[in-house]
Amino acid sequence: MTPHISAKKGEIAETVLMPGDPLRAKWAAETFLEDATCVNRVRGMLGFTGTWKGNPVTIHGSGMGMPSLSIYANELISTYGAKTLIRIGSCGAMQESVNIRDVILAMTSTTLSTPSRGIMRELNFAPCADWSLIQAAYQASKAKGSTTHVGGIYSSDVFYDERPDLNEQMERHGILAVEMEAAELYTLAARHGCRALAVLTVSDHLKTHEALPSEDRERSFGDMVEIALEAAFA
Repeated sequence: MTPHISAKKGEIAETVLMPGDPLRAKWAAETFLEDATCVNRVRGMLGFTGTWKGNPVTIHGSGMGMPSLSIYANELISTYGAKTLIRIGSCGAMQESVNIRDVILAMTSTTLSTPSRGIMRELNFAPCADWSLIQAAYQASKAKGSTTHVGGIYSSDVFYDERPDLNEQMERHGILAVEMEAAELYTLAARHGCRALAVLTVSDHLKTHEALPSEDRERSFGDMVEIALEAAFA
């Protein structure tokens, strides 16, 4: 047990999918895993472990933002031995070539700061995804017929952003989309020798102001779960 996860030893799989919303974790576990059992309820951050095609899988909420994800990822890795961690979530597109419902596989993640900044100090560490996971996720996404982009994203530490000048520079430098967790996940995976990837669906567009209807978000989220599972066990 840890301060934030009540699972017993052996109840967390080496492969962990991490949606931000704990209720999405519950839905994904009940929809895609066999014999899914709730292994964590501390602070309402639900975690479930079951099997997918005979492979043990845990689906655990991360909460919103890098500080929250950092807590759960650290404990999942250090205490429970997680080896592959895949974020599954939504993002806001920053390029005209990216459309609503497109899938983004985050190769790198730019950020202003992360909870790990204190360790890095003056170093501008470049967090990146695991290449084998990117390759497998790309093949799985294309097999589903999804329009898929691979490239850099921006992990913001604020939701209500008031820096249009910063957004303009990221658009200029080819950043595909913005979300709030991947940079810290990638940094922790690098530190502990784990595999990590963010599989994201575009739910909003910062330039066109389009937004995915709520009923479509669930279907798109389901596609991300399948892509992540296929990638983890390719």
